[in-house]
Amino acid sequence: MTKPKFGPTRSELLFRLGFSFVGLGLLVGAVAVRGMPKGPAMFETIGVAGLFFGGTLIWTTWKLVKGIYADAPD
Repeated sequence: MTKPKFGPTRSELLFRLGFSFVGLGLLVGAVAVRGMPKGPAMFETIGVAGLFFGGTLIWTTWKLVKGIYADAPD
């Protein structure tokens, strides 16, 4: 796979990875303390936040493992 000319650097991807872990940790902590939400809050909390942080975590991990970032060695 060729390295992109533009895009996030390795350090930015590492920041996103850490941010995703913290976000998912806070989400799990909130559910553990407050309990499982019901109704529309369930969609907002678990659906939107979980999808955002989980998707970012998976996408960032994939990019780092494959070495697809702007300052990757040739």
